[in-house]
Amino acid sequence: MTETGFEKVPARDRRRFPGISSRAYEHPADRSALVALRKLSGFDTVFKALSGLLPERSLRLLFLSESVRVGETQFPHLHAMLRDACYILDLEKVPQMYVQQDPNPNAMCIGLDEPIIVVTTGLVELLDEEEMRAVVGHEVGHALSGHAVYRTVLLFLTNLAMKVAWIPLGNVAIMTIVTALREWFRKSELSADRAGLLVGQDVQASMRGLMKIAGGNHLHEMNVDAFLAQAEEYESAGDLRDSVLKILNLLPRTHPFTTVRAAELKKWAESRDHQRIMDGHYPRREDDKDTSVTDSFRQSAAHYADTVRTSKDPLLKLVGDIAGGAGDLGGRLRDKFTGAAAAGGSGTGTAAGPEGKGGATEQG
Repeated sequence: MTETGFEKVPARDRRRFPGISSRAYEHPADRSALVALRKLSGFDTVFKALSGLLPERSLRLLFLSESVRVGETQFPHLHAMLRDACYILDLEKVPQMYVQQDPNPNAMCIGLDEPIIVVTTGLVELLDEEEMRAVVGHEVGHALSGHAVYRTVLLFLTNLAMKVAWIPLGNVAIMTIVTALREWFRKSELSADRAGLLVGQDVQASMRGLMKIAGGNHLHEMNVDAFLAQAEEYESAGDLRDSVLKILNLLPRTHPFTTVRAAELKKWAESRDHQRIMDGHYPRREDDKDTSVTDSFRQSAAHYADTVRTSKDPLLKLVGDIAGGAGDLGGRLRDKFTGAAAAGGSGTGTAAGPEGKGGATEQG
């Protein structure tokens, strides 16, 4: 059996997506960035020319010497999952996969010339077969989208930022780029979660996998609905101080918070976009070159506008109020920062009494 052949079909009857473009499942913010980068002639070539500076060759040798390469005789069940995932997403060249001894559950897809997938023993031991299948599909989604190239650059720049921290303003400039790349990469994780669902085609398995990554191998002690309720509480609870703390907590991360990922994936699984893909209506890879950068950015902007409009987060609600021309912004800003309870009925409220104290209220 060759690495590029598909002589086996998936372990159970799953829908296959011949010629599917990664645009079919990419988050709008991720898609707009990737479409723009793909339009830049020679962009990937320039990055690959830097391979002598990037740690890719070193990483490949490290995994080859210190990890177990997945194949027909080593972790054959993972090898079968990997081939199934590539078969379903029509990725012709099967990436190499390694299992690394690490108790922390993790997986990644890196590389410039050829992506490689690495999963830790902690993850393999934590997840059941269907949950692991979604993770493998997640990483194959990264490979199909070309995320591995940009993740490798992110790793390189993060390491570089540490080395030039002593140079005045040098670290600031690099960390500005790193912060932007992290924001993009967080969105790319949402894209890959969707790819994992397309491969596993079992939304409950995807939910369980994310829940286990957050809470460990105690499935009998956890509940998917309660886990999703945490995401709802996280998004809506608190005041502006909590909103600022959320941003500060998120900035250094390359992945969105796990409850948020679960909620986003469930929302997408119930969307018309997902159903259309399952019905066989999706963008084809052959049309990627004709994709409009302007349209992609417009879709991304529309997504962010809709996020602000529908969000329950106090800061984003305030942004929506400002954009909508809401009155008494001073009172609203004060109440949101202090968490003061709204008093009285609907309306903007006014200051009362000689000391100006009184009931600024918030419109629903």
